[in-house]
Amino acid sequence: MSATIPKTIQSYFAATRAMDVDGYLAAFAPDAINYDPVGGEPLKGHEAMRQFFLGIAGLFEQVGLTEEFVSVAGNEVAVKWKGEGISKSGKAVVFEGIDIFELNSEGLVQTLKAYWNPSEMMTRL
Repeated sequence: MSATIPKTIQSYFAATRAMDVDGYLAAFAPDAINYDPVGGEPLKGHEAMRQFFLGIAGLFEQVGLTEEFVSVAGNEVAVKWKGEGISKSGKAVVFEGIDIFELNSEGLVQTLKAYWNPSEMMTRL
């Protein structure tokens, strides 16, 4: 599985940059739990995550996350990321956060804990 982990994480972030909801969901186990953001209501399963992704992507003409630092320890991965986008009104938006991924034995994300402030991003739109 160790060789699968970097590929899963790279695919996840590439899907955000492509605004590809199916690619995003492909990184997750069907019964995954996504705390995005931590402190909010957890997203359970692909349909809840699909709605979340489409809701965020729908605010932008273009948006995506880029990995700035990645640390793998066993089946867990910590990623410091930077989000950049262009709002529907043409405004450039930058935001950042840290994701903690736990991957299952198939190399898919079982749990994601995303530490970021969506309200801060919303005020910049």
